[in-house]
Parts: sequence; structure tokens; C-alpha cells
Amino acid sequence: DLRSNIADTIGTDALRHPLHVQQQGGRWYVSDLGDAGQPEIVVLSWDGTLERRIDLRGISSIPHQFAVLPDGQIVVESADDQLVVLDGDSSATFALVEVGMRLSLIAGAAGGVLHAVPGAHVTLYNEFGNIRWRMDWPWAETAFLTDIAIDRHGRIHVIAGVPRDETFIVYTMGRLDGDILQWSAPGPNATFTVERNGSFRPDSVENWLR
Repeated sequence: DLRSNIADTIGTDALRHPLHVQQQGGRWYVSDLGDAGQPEIVVLSWDGTLERRIDLRGISSIPHQFAVLPDGQIVVESADDQLVVLDGDSSATFALVEVGMRLSLIAGAAGGVLHAVPGAHVTLYNEFGNIRWRMDWPWAETAFLTDIAIDRHGRIHVIAGVPRDETFIVYTMGRLDGDILQWSAPGPNATFTVERNGSFRPDSVENWLR
């Protein structure tokens, strides 16, 4: 709670193996595995009450990756190389995309969807599936994305790893144009902390190059 700075635990009875979480419109959206190991997105109210489960079997190729739009619709990458938007029990094409040999990453950002394809490009779509900006993959071909995070100010943070060097680099990107605003020195660990209230803090200012 940003007003009181009080942390609480919710969803312990509804979640089994939670992975990614996004908050939108007073609800929590969490990728999870069900009783039989099926991938699903669990929707919780603000206080942690279970509202619904969305079964992703046969829908998403990477079910732990998803984006929530401002109206509560959920966007995932389907097995037939497109982004689809889920609305109740139906789905529709959100955007046709290029996929690579490595898994894509998806997150809700700036009221739309951020889709990163390692080795190809990073794209920010608006809520209608139209491209706001797209940038060619800006890192070495050997780099891969380990995660994307959107902080409470809407800034985009990318954790990229290079297996050959066994290093990680953290980049902060502008949401309006995708320009890389700051980045860390390569190292064996990610060099930032997301604090309990959602603030972003470099672990060591000296490790940040800009």
C-alpha cells in the first residue's frame, strides 16, 4: 500500500505456483499452474479474493507471459505466432508478430503491450494492437532477455543476460520512444532492487553507466 507503506500477503489459498503478476483496475492478475499442472491466469480482487481462473491450455505458447490491457482484457502469445486478446471465453487477434528461436517476453506497458523478441525487435503496441514504436534488437545476438519489469512510474526495465560472459545487464527504456535511457555495467548479478513500495533503486550507483 503506497499510502501507508504496509505490506500484506494475499492469494495464498488461490495460488499454487505463481510466476508473473500484474495489477490493473484494482485487480491482480497472476500466471499460475492449476491442480493438474495446467497453465492459467488467476484473477484476484484487490484484497486477494479469487474472482476467476483463465485456462490457457491450447491458447498460449508461453502462458507465463501475458499483458493486461486497461479494460482488463488479457493479451498472450499464441502457438500460431500472433498476439491474441482474451475476452471471456473468446479470443481475437491482437497483432501479428514475429517470433524467434528463444521465448518472447510480454508485459503491459503504457496502456498497451510491450513485446520483446530476442534477436529480432522490441515493440510497444497501443491498446488496439497498433504499433507505437518498434526498435531492432539493440543488443548482441548472444544476449537474451531474462525478464521485463514495468515500475509504478511506467518506466520499462529490461534484464538481459549474455551466457558466454556469464553476465547480466539492466537497461531502462523510455516508454514513449524505446530509447535506452540508462544501463548498468555488465556483472554476474542484476544490479538493481525493486523496493517493497515499487520504487526502483540501483544497488550501486557506480555500476550505472548513465
